[in-house]
Amino acid sequence: MLRLLRGFRVPVLLLSQAEGIEDVLLLRPTGAAGGAQGDVLGHLYRTQRLPLVRLAVLVVGDQATAEDVVQDAFAEVCRRWRALDDGTSVVPYLRRAVVNGARSVLRRRRVANAFRPDRQHHVHSAEDAALLLGEHRALLAALHRLAPRQREILALRYWVGLSEAEIAETMGISRGAVKSMAHRSLAALRNRLEG
Repeated sequence: MLRLLRGFRVPVLLLSQAEGIEDVLLLRPTGAAGGAQGDVLGHLYRTQRLPLVRLAVLVVGDQATAEDVVQDAFAEVCRRWRALDDGTSVVPYLRRAVVNGARSVLRRRRVANAFRPDRQHHVHSAEDAALLLGEHRALLAALHRLAPRQREILALRYWVGLSEAEIAETMGISRGAVKSMAHRSLAALRNRLEG
């Protein structure tokens, strides 16, 4: 299934994963600049999509929403490509966009849950349950009982493998705050896993 995303300076076609294709086709405008941009965006998508989806899954809790958050982040990069002409600023921008998008999803969920009369707990599909081992389920459950900022710190540090400086840049906080939040987050996670 092909979907054409409109509103971009460079039209983008996303190919569905059901077809077994995990790539972005950029319809390049004529000229060398469009081709170079398309090559860079295609490379970014191929190399950064999976780590960003993993990060978003840890923050929002389900893969479908995480993929939507990451797709929105890449769409925003396409819209803002000219402002992000420095090649070193694109990956941190993508990470920050994913974290901010995940925060927005959590805020919308919180508001929706506050007005939902019958609170039903999310039930994982049979596929999700089969993929997650018992200890992974316990870890993910403990992670989701943490505060959102604590989840973000742990996901960025231990899942994505970012340095303290990169986390500070992604979250817009100081390195000292990253260190103290990571320490408190690990202690909170340990208490939830033990108790």
